[in-house]
Amino acid sequence: MEKNNLKGSLILCLTALIWGLAFVAQSDGGELVPPLTFNALRSLIAAAALYIFYKVTSFKKEKHFFPQDKALKKQYITAGAVCGAMLAISVNFQQFGISAYPAGAAAEARSGFITALYVVFVPLLSFFFGKKVSPVIWASVAVAVVGFYMLCLSGGISGIYTADILVFICAFCFAGQIISVDKFVGLTGGVKLSVMQFTVAGALSAVFAVIFERPTFDNIIAAAPQILYLGIVSSGVGYTLQIVGQKYAEPSVASLSMSLESVFAALGGWLISGNTLTGREFIGCALVFAAIVVAQIPEMTGKTRKQSASQQ
Repeated sequence: MEKNNLKGSLILCLTALIWGLAFVAQSDGGELVPPLTFNALRSLIAAAALYIFYKVTSFKKEKHFFPQDKALKKQYITAGAVCGAMLAISVNFQQFGISAYPAGAAAEARSGFITALYVVFVPLLSFFFGKKVSPVIWASVAVAVVGFYMLCLSGGISGIYTADILVFICAFCFAGQIISVDKFVGLTGGVKLSVMQFTVAGALSAVFAVIFERPTFDNIIAAAPQILYLGIVSSGVGYTLQIVGQKYAEPSVASLSMSLESVFAALGGWLISGNTLTGREFIGCALVFAAIVVAQIPEMTGKTRKQSASQQ
């Protein structure tokens, strides 16, 4: 499919809004339900919701979820396994990190901004895999890094929490997940890949939850609103929009657009949870937003040149 970074970015900015508000749900729900159990439930709910959506929308089009060709079916399973494993690792490091923040640490803002460090890791990994990265993207990454610095490091290394480190690992893993989606989405289609990756992520989280955690039923019921939001809206709708958006946007531009979730996370924590944002954190939000806007310059410039050439 021909890339259209501007169209992809609009879709991915909506994704970022959904994900940003999800940090509030993760922070609140994480106080009641252990991380592995929390992610097993949200992922399996997402897989079920998306599968129902797929069956309804493809009622008269297809009879089988997997293709009948054995070689193609194997490729589908590989796509789901790889993307699902990367997703499971990412969301669990993230949830462990969010749950580890001390009271008053503005967990939504910090975890949101650190998670968005995948904006740095995606072009780096893409570069090592031999993909050319525009100088404008590198400039956008530099601006984003300054924004992250304003959040976590301007007070020195002593200002870093253990939770920050866990979320930092999550950011690196999310970069791998983004690149994996970009590799496989053209093969499977957006909704199918989303169903497969959430099934794998939910199953892996559930296995480890049974081994290491002992959640209570009452706490799961108490956290049901957060789990349902994360399962149906954030996971089901959000990750599917990610896959659809990545059909159009290059991985580096996609990662910048999705990093806007950090801004929405900080604002959501401020407006919904009542966490106070400092002037430094507001500046960080503005810098990340600026980085996303700058990332669209190659697309806009390219379109302008094409239009000028067509008019001559």
